[in-house]
Amino acid sequence: MKILLLCNKPPYPATEGGPMAMNSIITGLLKAGHQIKVLAVNDEKYGVNETDIPDEYKQKTGLELINVELKIKPFQAFLNLFSSKSYHVLRFISKDFEKRLTEVLKADDYDVVQLEMLYMAPYVETIRKHSKALVVLRAHNVEHKIWERIAKESGFFKRLYIHHLAKTLKNYELNALEKMDGIVAITPKDAAFFRKYCSKPVIDVPFGIYPNDFTPSYEIEGKPQFYHIGSMNWMPNEEGIRWFVENVLPDTVAKVPDFVFHLAGRNMPEWLTNLHNKHIDVIGEVPNAMEFVANHDVAIVPLLSGSGIRIKIIESMALGKTVITTQVGAEGIQYEEDVNIIIAENKAKMVEAIRRIDENPQLAVEIGKAARRLVEETYDNGKIIDRLLLFYEQIRPNSKVTFI
Repeated sequence: MKILLLCNKPPYPATEGGPMAMNSIITGLLKAGHQIKVLAVNDEKYGVNETDIPDEYKQKTGLELINVELKIKPFQAFLNLFSSKSYHVLRFISKDFEKRLTEVLKADDYDVVQLEMLYMAPYVETIRKHSKALVVLRAHNVEHKIWERIAKESGFFKRLYIHHLAKTLKNYELNALEKMDGIVAITPKDAAFFRKYCSKPVIDVPFGIYPNDFTPSYEIEGKPQFYHIGSMNWMPNEEGIRWFVENVLPDTVAKVPDFVFHLAGRNMPEWLTNLHNKHIDVIGEVPNAMEFVANHDVAIVPLLSGSGIRIKIIESMALGKTVITTQVGAEGIQYEEDVNIIIAENKAKMVEAIRRIDENPQLAVEIGKAARRLVEETYDNGKIIDRLLLFYEQIRPNSKVTFI
């Protein structure tokens, strides 16, 4: 099967959520013996130098990076207040990208064109014009819901503007669904939303890993080391960490005086790097994320907004780590509360969870072991790719394949 993937950012290096989700599908399809071609937007924020990508990866994936300027332009953003079009989506429309996509479609016949995230949906008409391929949207999130949640947490004027962005994005998202041949959600909750609002076939296919690539470490020497790893240019991450620092940290320190929260990830904001708080260790981007997680014990993921699955949580669980998170953070994960994850929905519960683990490290060991078992049973990428391929077969015209 020949599959063309359109990505809203480079899938390599797979060092944060979106690229990791894309790369898991790419590598999984390649391992299953299928031919892959990748066209990816390359911008100033997530930009990658093509010379830094290994030749072997480029050869296997046919990866091409198309430079697109996504920088927010204040005047255009202001004018969008008087428009019904989604400013989020408009930024991804590029003549250069469309031109190269047209050339690629004319040069070869594809069985499937998969759009990685909603922001690639403006190119559906180009695909239909030049190809008979199935068009599948892999929705990493219900995009407008992220912005609806952010709006609720914002100040008055900011809330008004973000509400407009969320409204126009929702209108675009719901209309775009009907242009697809199939929708691949990452979580059952997102899949249920899509089934409610569109008539197209929908499946939930989670983010997958290869468990053998992750060697769990269950031993905790001395006091548990608490950590968070994630890109801070994703707004829900920064929002959650700010909430933790301002609301949870003071009460945590009162009960656990030697508590230290180790923060890793790219694009740490100035308010965090300038904090100078002995209980916050701002590390920033680390050369090896897996090594960082392996050297710590308990992940804290205080997410208040966002949808989709938290890839860093799955990876922490694969490494045998206990995760303390909110219900939003655990969305899409088939967890058992206090068995393979700890849900702390508010400040008091999060403080208590940290205190409990700090006083009883063995509890973290047991939860970490159960978390690893969950990953092996549910998030094995080989099984996930089989499910995705079966969905492709099901949505083919006149298909006799029934998907359960």
